[in-house]
Amino acid sequence: MRAVISVVGKDRPGILAFVATNCAVRNINIVDVTQKVLQDLFTMIMIVDVPQDDGMTMFHQVADDLETLGKSEGLKIHVMHEDIFNAMHTI
Repeated sequence: MRAVISVVGKDRPGILAFVATNCAVRNINIVDVTQKVLQDLFTMIMIVDVPQDDGMTMFHQVADDLETLGKSEGLKIHVMHEDIFNAMHTI
């Protein structure tokens, strides 16, 4: 299943590596990524493939884990199912 991961935080080296590593250990494939630094603010959006299980358990666990890990690094990480993201941004 595809998901959108957004990351916002104070810019510093290694943010992309931190998020990518945490995706890799969960067998999450990064399909596309864009990032931008605005003054000292780092922003990134990733499109990822999250392994499917029999329900949404894996997705919710990944979302919770990444949010918690982000907080420990001073980052706001949000994971959203791609269908919800698309519905929110379609008129």
